[in-house]
Amino acid sequence: MKKNVGLLLTISIIAISFAAIFVKWSEAPSSILSMYRMYLACVLLLPMVYVKRREFIKLSRREWLFLFVSGVFLALHFALWFESLKLTTVASSTIILSLQPIVALLGGFIIYKERTSISTLMAIGISLIGVMMVGWGDFGLNSKSVILGDILSFLSVIAMVGYLLIGQNKVKQISHWIYSFCVFFFAAITLNIYNISVGIPISGYDTREWGIFLLLAIFPTIAHVIYNFLLNYVNTTTVSMSILGEPVGATILAVILLGEPVIFLQIAGGFFVLLGVFLFLIQQKKLTKQNRTAHNSNEFVKEGS
Repeated sequence: MKKNVGLLLTISIIAISFAAIFVKWSEAPSSILSMYRMYLACVLLLPMVYVKRREFIKLSRREWLFLFVSGVFLALHFALWFESLKLTTVASSTIILSLQPIVALLGGFIIYKERTSISTLMAIGISLIGVMMVGWGDFGLNSKSVILGDILSFLSVIAMVGYLLIGQNKVKQISHWIYSFCVFFFAAITLNIYNISVGIPISGYDTREWGIFLLLAIFPTIAHVIYNFLLNYVNTTTVSMSILGEPVGATILAVILLGEPVIFLQIAGGFFVLLGVFLFLIQQKKLTKQNRTAHNSNEFVKEGS
């Protein structure tokens, strides 16, 4: 299996990198793209959900509430990110999106009072310098919409972190298939209500758009299924580091397929962002190992006494 890990990670990076390209190809509103991606992803998950259907009974009212709130956060993430892709470049949007683990750390500190180290803060600082370089490079494009797109991308990261923090701490007793299905469905419902309330047409899209809706549901879903499968063989840090390949892959695809320009300042800024996130993940791995060692030592002392 070890020989296949690299191949599967490569396939997942390519698959998820195409998501930004599909959004760029579409002329449908961002909230429509997000809504149908979620609905179609639910359809794709139905076979596994049917197998695990008895787990729905285990859900309490409190867990249903958290699933719903998590779905709302996910809906916000996709709507904001898809809109950012329509306003800014794929390179800028996906680079900013890679700040997710760092924002998650800040969220954990604010909400759960989780402590961090100086070296971790330094890694965060390196990434923030990179983000500022990317933003400065976008100023050179002389477009206010590009900067707005960068801001929306960062807001989408915050929404994604909210989604992950809820899932990490509130719903641990059910299969990830059931969890994903419920959250996707609530996200789709949220976006559906939004589209109807603001008067965005939910029908009348041509075959080409429906093809893009389906591609958006399939490719990212393949990537996430692969990530979930690989967690049986590699640790979370390995998977997280592989996700850093998305902005690189998406940028290359955008240059080739969309002809998007990429200036040196954006490339340099992207390097600093990825370097900072890479160092951050390395530090988190070390902290996890230290905590595990300390826990085992305490258990040994208790057994000895």
